[in-house]
Parts: sequence; C-alpha cells; structure tokens
Amino acid sequence: MSGTLVESFGLALRQLRTERDLSQEQLAALSDLNRSYLGEIERAKVIASLATVHKLAQALGLSVTGVFLRCEQIEQQRVIRRIDLTSFSR
Repeated sequence: MSGTLVESFGLALRQLRTERDLSQEQLAALSDLNRSYLGEIERAKVIASLATVHKLAQALGLSVTGVFLRCEQIEQQRVIRRIDLTSFSR
C-alpha cells in the first residue's frame, strides 16, 4: 500500500518502538495486537484504525497526538528533502 502518510506512520511507529528498545513482539503484546499485523503497519502494508493507533500510543506511553506529531515530523523531513533534491535538478 503506498501513500506517504501511511509510510510516515509506519516509520514513526518503528522509530518510537526502537527508541524504547521494544521488539515487535513486545509492542504487540503491550498493545494487544498480533505481531504480524504490527509488522504490516510498520511496512505500510495496512492502514491502522484509530482504535489501533490508540492502543499503540498507550503501549508506547504516548498520546495519539504524540504519535501523530512524530508522523508529522517525518512528513516535514520528506518535504525538505524533496525541496533539496529539486534545487539540485535545476
């Protein structure tokens, strides 16, 4: 599944998980989700529901807003990189 928001969410989730030294198995257990499903979210193969985002945020010790803030930061970095690459192609 493509889409920068879905990809950014997956990357944000992976970053937040690894910053807390959690494996996919550990985060899945903490959030009452299947490990395979969590992997699919991180790889942007599926779109997480709001209920799932809430479970993941709680398991990570964050608010839903905190998770989406990280996602927004990743999106902003992508825009900056696109601008930088565009300036070189002129």
